[in-house]
Amino acid sequence: MFDSRHIKTFHEVVSTGSYSAAARALGYTQPAITQQMKALERDVGVPLFTRAGRGLRLTEAGEALSRHARTILASMDAAQQQLGALARLRAGRVRVCAFPSANATLIPEAMARLLTEHPGVRVELLEAEPPESVQRLLRGECDIALSFSYPGSRAETPPELVEVPLMEDQLTLLLPVGHQLARRHAVRLADLGGERWIAGCPRCRANLLQVCADEGFAPDVVFTTDDNLAVQSLVAAGVGIALMPALVLSFMCHRKVTGRLVEPHLRRKVSAYLLREHQRIPATALVLDELRRAGASRVGC
Repeated sequence: MFDSRHIKTFHEVVSTGSYSAAARALGYTQPAITQQMKALERDVGVPLFTRAGRGLRLTEAGEALSRHARTILASMDAAQQQLGALARLRAGRVRVCAFPSANATLIPEAMARLLTEHPGVRVELLEAEPPESVQRLLRGECDIALSFSYPGSRAETPPELVEVPLMEDQLTLLLPVGHQLARRHAVRLADLGGERWIAGCPRCRANLLQVCADEGFAPDVVFTTDDNLAVQSLVAAGVGIALMPALVLSFMCHRKVTGRLVEPHLRRKVSAYLLREHQRIPATALVLDELRRAGASRVGC
């Protein structure tokens, strides 16, 4: 293995033609140059220079190393440029795993600003409902995972992860157009005990069962699906009613469905998760900052 400093000094000696000229160019003393060249020759195992009068002449080994030195130094310079770009937040790859409604809302908003301000950062987008998104983070399949949780849920953040809250996402009651309760500005959850329900993903279904139990009834869940469009279509067809997050309604709303506030107000917390040691990776920190901004712009929706 060659010391990169020795290769740089060797190249300068070859370029200038002497140890003394190389010393002046590099800001070293001549004895320091001599010592470096002796160390390099020990590493190579053969002499690199011979004396030619008062000057130096390359040996066959020196000629060979001289040809490679230019390539080595060019590669080192390219590596420094690339690492410098990463450190200055100009480049890098970040893998983000999020649930569908976040992929359709928070992610596009955050990525639009990112591409404008830091086009060198590349984001790979994956999709998974919680808790699978966090599990993929723990398995090393992504760098940032977006997840949501409901009040009272017992999900704990693994000790190796950091949770970064992004927003509070309000739940809206979905009713078919023409439903008798659609005339109200807000609907009490306790008044919905006799309705049929469409439930969402397992985490959303568990929350539905809990909030209804808190109001004294068990919901009659006739369908369960994590397809947001299917939920709205089922509601539109009069099959049942549903609770839908504001994030979903901000980009998807069936024309035969109407939304109403539900009392008590129901919300879910949307958070980003990452490994503690990844907080200092520049590109990851930048993506996280943009997700925070996207979430903050939707607080209270």
